[in-house]
Amino acid sequence: MTVEEKLGQMIQPDLWELTPEDVRAYRLGSGLNGAGRWPGEDRRAGATEWAAVLDGFWQAAEEAYRDRGFRIPFMWATDAVHGHNNVHGATIFPHNIGLGAAGEPGLVRRIGAATAREVAATGMDWTFAPTVATPRDRRWGRHYEGYSEDPEIVHAYADEMVRGLQGDADELRTDTRVLSCVKHWVGDGGTFEGEDRGYTRCDEDLLRNVHAMGFISGIRAGAQSVMVSYSAWGDEGRLHGSHYLITDVLKERMGFDGIVIGDWDAHAYVEGCSDGDAGNAIRAGIDVLMISTKVKWQAVHGAALNEIRSGAIPMSRIDDAVLRVLRVKARAGLWEKPRPLARSLAGHGTVLGHPEHRALAREAVRKSLVLLKNDDRVLPLPRTSRVLVAGSAAEALSKQSGGFTVSWQGDDIDLKDFPSGSTLAMAVGEAVGADRCKVDPYLEHTDPAAFDVVVVAMGEDAYAEMLGSIKPWRSLSYAKLKPGYAKDLETLRRLRRAGAVVVTVMFGGRPLYVTEEINLSDAFVAAWLPGPDASGIADVLFQDAGGGPGHDFQGRLSFGWPATRTSFTTNRIPPHIPHYEAPEGEVLPTGRDTPLFPYGYGLTLAESHEDGLKNLGELPLDAEPRLPEALLDDITAIPIALRGDTTYEFRTAAEDYDPRPLRMDGPTSSPFLEAEPIDHLGRGDGLSLSFKGIQTFVYAQTRDGGFRDLRGYVASGGRLTFQVRVFEAPTGPFHLTCHDDYPQQPALDISARLAALPYGEWAEVVVPLSELVGIGVEFDHVDVPFQIWTEGRARLDISTVRLSVDVPAM
Repeated sequence: MTVEEKLGQMIQPDLWELTPEDVRAYRLGSGLNGAGRWPGEDRRAGATEWAAVLDGFWQAAEEAYRDRGFRIPFMWATDAVHGHNNVHGATIFPHNIGLGAAGEPGLVRRIGAATAREVAATGMDWTFAPTVATPRDRRWGRHYEGYSEDPEIVHAYADEMVRGLQGDADELRTDTRVLSCVKHWVGDGGTFEGEDRGYTRCDEDLLRNVHAMGFISGIRAGAQSVMVSYSAWGDEGRLHGSHYLITDVLKERMGFDGIVIGDWDAHAYVEGCSDGDAGNAIRAGIDVLMISTKVKWQAVHGAALNEIRSGAIPMSRIDDAVLRVLRVKARAGLWEKPRPLARSLAGHGTVLGHPEHRALAREAVRKSLVLLKNDDRVLPLPRTSRVLVAGSAAEALSKQSGGFTVSWQGDDIDLKDFPSGSTLAMAVGEAVGADRCKVDPYLEHTDPAAFDVVVVAMGEDAYAEMLGSIKPWRSLSYAKLKPGYAKDLETLRRLRRAGAVVVTVMFGGRPLYVTEEINLSDAFVAAWLPGPDASGIADVLFQDAGGGPGHDFQGRLSFGWPATRTSFTTNRIPPHIPHYEAPEGEVLPTGRDTPLFPYGYGLTLAESHEDGLKNLGELPLDAEPRLPEALLDDITAIPIALRGDTTYEFRTAAEDYDPRPLRMDGPTSSPFLEAEPIDHLGRGDGLSLSFKGIQTFVYAQTRDGGFRDLRGYVASGGRLTFQVRVFEAPTGPFHLTCHDDYPQQPALDISARLAALPYGEWAEVVVPLSELVGIGVEFDHVDVPFQIWTEGRARLDISTVRLSVDVPAM
């Protein structure tokens, strides 16, 4: 092989940044589709469309080697992490957190085999699963991708999922199994304060005995690839640049001889690397680089070629990488397998969502449910019950399914994506009959007294990596995280006042502080992220047709349930580690941090509670933290000056564009915004803004990255004010907010207020901070006291921005 051919095996572009001609020209060895990537950008593309597109890439690779005397087959990878979750019509299984609660490793093997068949039906060869992290902080936005906080479950499940996906060595060579990938090496579940892509602060013994156990069993089961974590550890820094952990430990000490693959553009995080230069990551031992855009992967290819020719990257390192790629392709039988469209399952739409696979998913949902409370044996419910279904998740398929479902964040899915799916409201209606079921999420039209029972469905909105993390200064209190979640708590309070019998089903990617919600419920079920079909939940909530229990609860907590709103890192002490000492940031499960429900807890329909009582009783609430008196003494007007302010800097950002400062000495021109400083009131404190119809943000942020606690301003009746002159009213919603946690913090639509102002005349906009609090904005950790944004067009001037209160005269 030439150097160029070898390097082609090490580059893995994304579907939307790759053409067959690229494969021929660069002799590329593989490609991938990330979440939210579909052939022709068609999210409804089925097995035939997928196989046809991948067949084109496969053929291009064959043509690239036509005159070489040998051939190297192309292979395709995907993120099938809970079923073939990117493909329309595929079976979606519960996320890992639910499977961990099921406590049945054999179930995971069957799910892996079913997933492999559906991946093979689209002509693909490789899935980046399973995730074998051991999450130790509930704030981490990828928490639900882990099976358990304890490595004993992770160790058992990794083995089974790998065997399910790949089969044995002979089965892997067939076209009904796919390559697996254990990820992310190593320690991403233990990052300090749950920061996504953060630092794991523990010694090597805990790194090995807590965070590496899934890799040990997965590799032993035959996993042919390992994906490296974005995170960092100790003096090694970013894992993608750690020669010690990749080469010395994983490849040499552990004897792993498969592919070590980088994560999406993760090489750029390594010191000395950039988007277009992966030299240090390659030297550390990365064999295949996953790269998002054509500009980036072509730059990486060119830079690596130069470093190979100069000797900066030893040829022995390149040969090691390519030998591993070729070895894995041989083990997968890719030299013998026909083109994707000619494989036994490829293009067969009946394999996607096969009835046997859907039945398996329904079984997995039933087995993953954890019954936390069942006072007076409310469950199972008679199928003759008159049922009211309420709560924010009653009809929200995205809340059931979570991230990495069709799209990256999974927050835009509906029944059009899953025509055979069912919301919880639909599943309840199917169980009792439409005439006995009413849906009213916030009790706006219905009297609960007219029903035998109210099923309240609540839960987190869908999220994935980065956007799902809870900031360190926030809490685990469900009702405090978003206004919609607070409405669920108020719904439960109203139902208690009405004397209703309440069964609460909670969806979400982590245990949260919901003690009051549990107290307000007669029965409480942790359903995790079961997927887009809630039928399995109804199977357990309701009696069978004969009036007896249909299916019992099997699930047991694989994560302890927090008793306080700040029990972020209270985890089971791993029994296989003698004299365990918690690493920095982790709290032992004792005293105030003793879990409300411990690891392994879960009721069956026949069981009483552990205290021997028929009912759980009133659980103690964690007291709300008091506002420090000092905050009330530190009240002054805060001018957020557009010019000459040493505290704040005005910046702009837009979708697909990085933030940039707004010039105060001349115009700022961009594809999304035109801005220019103007003189107002003789102070020069003004800014002319023209929004161009692309989602665009204009905001004031602290120059030093610092935050300020503004709760004293809220308590003192503070307000956010600014002068505005409108020349073109917004063509869509125009948002205003303060924040510490974009994009999690909500925003207030002020487009109607702006449209009502006189054309071209200065006017003052006054927004009481209480109004922002009312929509869920939090003020205890603010680095952006002023932000406006819109997706529409608008032309206006702003000036004299400030936070202020009325200070009583002395």
